[in-house]
Amino acid sequence: MSMTCTPTLRCQFPVLLTFLQGSLIVVFLLFVRYDDHSSSTFVSNLTATEENNLYTIFPLFKDVNIMLFVGLGLMLSFFKLYGFGGIALNFLLANFSIQWSIVVQGFLYHYRDGKIHLGLENVLSAEFAAVTALISAGAILGRTSPVQLILLSILEIPLFVLNDWLINTYFHIVDVGGTVAIHIFSCYFGLGVSQIMYRPALKTRHPKEETTPSSDLLSLLGTIFLWIFWPSFNSVLATKGNAQHRAVLNTFLSLSSSTLTSFALSSLLDKKGRISLVHLQNATLAGGVAVGITADMMITPAGAFGLGCLASFSCILGFKYLSPFLAKKLKVQDQCGIHNLHGLPGIIGTIGSIVAILFGPHDIYGSGLHELLIQNDVQDGRNALGNLDHTAPYSATNQALCQAAAFAVTFGISLFGGYLTGFFLKLPCLVKLPDELCFDDQPYFQIPGDCDDKVITNNREREVLYPLKLV
Repeated sequence: MSMTCTPTLRCQFPVLLTFLQGSLIVVFLLFVRYDDHSSSTFVSNLTATEENNLYTIFPLFKDVNIMLFVGLGLMLSFFKLYGFGGIALNFLLANFSIQWSIVVQGFLYHYRDGKIHLGLENVLSAEFAAVTALISAGAILGRTSPVQLILLSILEIPLFVLNDWLINTYFHIVDVGGTVAIHIFSCYFGLGVSQIMYRPALKTRHPKEETTPSSDLLSLLGTIFLWIFWPSFNSVLATKGNAQHRAVLNTFLSLSSSTLTSFALSSLLDKKGRISLVHLQNATLAGGVAVGITADMMITPAGAFGLGCLASFSCILGFKYLSPFLAKKLKVQDQCGIHNLHGLPGIIGTIGSIVAILFGPHDIYGSGLHELLIQNDVQDGRNALGNLDHTAPYSATNQALCQAAAFAVTFGISLFGGYLTGFFLKLPCLVKLPDELCFDDQPYFQIPGDCDDKVITNNREREVLYPLKLV
């Protein structure tokens, strides 16, 4: 039996994309211009090529791109019948989210003389904003249509930008790797959406919610891509020089320790000592999430190692005990386990930053952390509206309280925003998937079933599981 796309999806999806792309083109035409580093107007014979920030930003920019489009896409391809959806829809959502973020952040941070001044820093900052939508979408992976994913990004990006502005302007959070601003925000926003979009029919495991050796292998490959390039993600916004150097070192050490911890603990928890691929696909990255908030601080190599171990430990125990509890008691269906990879390590990282600020020796931090805040405020495009008082006395206690307050504000805004977005995505006028079509590529993609015996088998399996008639 052949499966065809519903007329509602066939109409809503291309019409929505065409409208959004057309609208963004008009905005770019009317409001966006090159910044000084990109415009020939500001180039003279006296301009030194080395002064162009392309040469310092672009290598790290490429690394972040690989993480978004290759690493994260492959990581989301673990369902046996939803590999195209995991990779291709991640590709779509990332591109739209970056375009939308450039506009939203541009009007807030880079709007001067009636124009948005566009440079590579804007695009990099937009990619950080786009990451939040990609992570949040992981909580509802396979249970939503492309229309719903695009609308999720439209609603989440402005809220992320607002929250990021608040915690930097009023709380002056130290968070160079986005542990709170990105990981905590996207996690609890996604969980809020997932809780509202709870499907009672899926409270037990869906027959298509399975993996295969090849799909797990692709997902593990995506994890390794993310692992390799995570030091670039945590260090790209750090102050150039010593702070950026520390961010790379601390992130690598934390990732390495979380990897060894993941192998050991995963084997220990299995009765036969076998290693879970789910643990390797997620917990090996937990150290990168946890250390992001303190990546450019002098937390010592041992501190980076410790954060990685604790983050991996929390991630694996989250998969084993907390995820089933959330699904059963709070009706939170978290398909990718974003709470275990982003939420729990994010909380550990926030606590670690408070401890580092409060108990770091005065000769290591002292007023130096205040200077770090000022330098990051100047260099980080996302914090362009921050108004730090350079003459104000620095207090470790005040900064620790600011870290905690920024976390609380982010948690509240993201969860409340996720609830509102979930209600919006459930509107009757939006195309939705019936339960039997969840975790399946065929409603969205042309499956090449005539040339691959394995694909033919998968298609027959679909028909045996669910002999559907789509209207």
